[in-house]
Amino acid sequence: MFKPITIKDIAKALNLSTSTVSRALRGGYEISEETKKIVLDYAEKVNFKRNPIALSLKERRSYSIGVIVCEVANQFFSQAIDGIESVAYSKGYHVIISQTHDSYDREVINVEHLANRSIDGLLVSLSAETKDYSHLEKLHEQGLPIVFFDRILNSMNTHKVSSNNIKGAFEATEFLINKGCKRIAHLANASQLSITAERQKGYEDALKKYDIPVDDKLIKYCKHGGRDKMEVEIAVREFIEHDPPDAIFVASDRLSTGCLSTLKKYANNSNILIAGFSNSELVELLNPSLSYIRQPAFDMGKKAAEMLIDIIESKYPIEEFESVMLDTTLHPNGA
Repeated sequence: MFKPITIKDIAKALNLSTSTVSRALRGGYEISEETKKIVLDYAEKVNFKRNPIALSLKERRSYSIGVIVCEVANQFFSQAIDGIESVAYSKGYHVIISQTHDSYDREVINVEHLANRSIDGLLVSLSAETKDYSHLEKLHEQGLPIVFFDRILNSMNTHKVSSNNIKGAFEATEFLINKGCKRIAHLANASQLSITAERQKGYEDALKKYDIPVDDKLIKYCKHGGRDKMEVEIAVREFIEHDPPDAIFVASDRLSTGCLSTLKKYANNSNILIAGFSNSELVELLNPSLSYIRQPAFDMGKKAAEMLIDIIESKYPIEEFESVMLDTTLHPNGA
């Protein structure tokens, strides 16, 4: 009959106490790196698997973290989730992923569902429709560790991870200006999102640097974040129907796809240049071509998970929180 290896078995084999083995397996700071390596190497050799039910009963933890994103199919979020999982699983945590599809109602339901499953913490990237944050603020006040990434809530006192949206948007817009474009439209996400304000600022800063006036008629917001395809189509058609722009700076992957398909449908022979934020692996195959800003999605997810687990495992209340900003990279004309 099969009997799984236990912490007691490892302790006996290595002549260590069970508490030392348990802490070493958890990566406890009080255990030396040498002892951790001995324990982890032996655990791997004997194919040791921690018993999550026993652990949660003993430590009153579920060893699971929730992740709220708008869409797993979005390349940025799938790459960020890879980063989250790389950290979580190495530290013995399971990851439960939930999609909002940029719907506020879904976000509320998903957050409540995850909280009811007794997760140890929550990683959140806000939906495009979310303007009321009470569902998150209530849980945070009750002590649930929450860390934001990409689409962050600045008013909540916790760790946050973002990319340098202002710099990325500035570089994309400057690239279009250097290509000879003077009338550059901006297709933006929902107005209340943190990324929207930051990317619009980068866009406007680039225009101002080159003495190009900011024209409010050339800025359109998509309050559903591209979930409503007709909303994107209407916005792009309004750009191109009267006095079309030389270029469009697009704020996100989903908006970029909608923008390109609308141009193909209604302005297929135009010379409108497109630049925008995209982490898609297929971006270089798009037609018309898209110059793009790539975010370090994997590293953002990894850092957010590390910060969340630090809060979960801290023996003392954390009072000082960090906002981390990672650099983006510009890829001109899909190169």
